Formats: sequence, structure tokens, C-alpha cells
Amino acid sequence: MQALLKLAKGIDWFNHKIGYIASWMILLSCLVSAGNASWRKIFDNSSNGALEMQWYMFAATVMLGAAYTLQRNEHVRVDLFYGGRAPRTKALIDVFGIIVFLLPSMYLIAKLAMPVFINAFNSGEMSSNAGGLIRWPFVMLLPLGCALVWIQGISELIKRIGFLTGQYNMDITYERPLQ
Repeated sequence: MQALLKLAKGIDWFNHKIGYIASWMILLSCLVSAGNASWRKIFDNSSNGALEMQWYMFAATVMLGAAYTLQRNEHVRVDLFYGGRAPRTKALIDVFGIIVFLLPSMYLIAKLAMPVFINAFNSGEMSSNAGGLIRWPFVMLLPLGCALVWIQGISELIKRIGFLTGQYNMDITYERPLQ
């Protein structure tokens, strides 16, 4: 179990670094947006490439940040089944959800998205907009993001099993999002 917990720690470290990069995409996207809007107002001209870059950065934020969000236990949950339960029960619910829902769905989405990415990469697919960007990096984010969530799911599964067997201490607290 200790070797698996070391693996989980490595996965956590990796996805933390990717999540940090994803968080900077928000700022960069805002700067590109503000720059493009200013350019449009000042010079009565804008860039389709800049607009598409915003979309790419938003997609990167979501797809690359999803694994980090899972690591921090911040994904939305069904409070009916999770809220107010004992830590052991929460860990059991998490194990069930990871095995039955998370891992299979991330695998399936990545498997279905991979041929789309390969086709876009091989064809050198470009945006049809004037001044648009290449599309394969954007298309690559879906299978990549799913793979990151999948490996983070493995890490979370290892940690939950370690918690249930008394070999790993973790704070399994889930704070319901403010609405």
C-alpha cells in the first residue's frame, strides 16, 4: 500500500503543477480579451486569432484544471448522498463513484475523442475564420484533460482505500458550494 500511496503522491504533485498552469490561463485569457477589445475600440479592427486564443485558453483552464479540482475535493457532489455522512461513509461513496462513474466515463470520453484529435492533427485542421488558428491543440485538450482526470481518479481511489484501511490520513470534508 505504501508504494501505491507514493504513486498517488506523485500523481497529486503532477496534477497540482498542471492545475497551476491552468490557473494562469484565466489571467492570460482576460489579458488577450482586454487587449483585443481595446484594439477593436481604438483601431476599429479585431483579430479572429485573438478571439480563438481566448477560447483555447478557456478550454485549457477547464480541461487541465479538472484533475486539480478533483484532487482538492472541489467537484460538485450530490449532497443527498454525501452531505452530513461520516468520513468512512464518504470514503466508501467516493470509492464507488470513482470505480463506477469517474474512471469508466473518463476512459470512454478520451477513447472517443482520440480519433478526432488524431484526424485534426494529421489533417492540420485550421479554423475556417480569416486569421484563425490551428485546431489540433484545442482538440487535444479533451483526451488530455480526461487522461489527467483519470490518473487523478486513480490517485483518489488509492488515497480513499488507504483511508479506509487506516494507512492514510486525509481530510474528507466537503463544503457545499455557496449559492
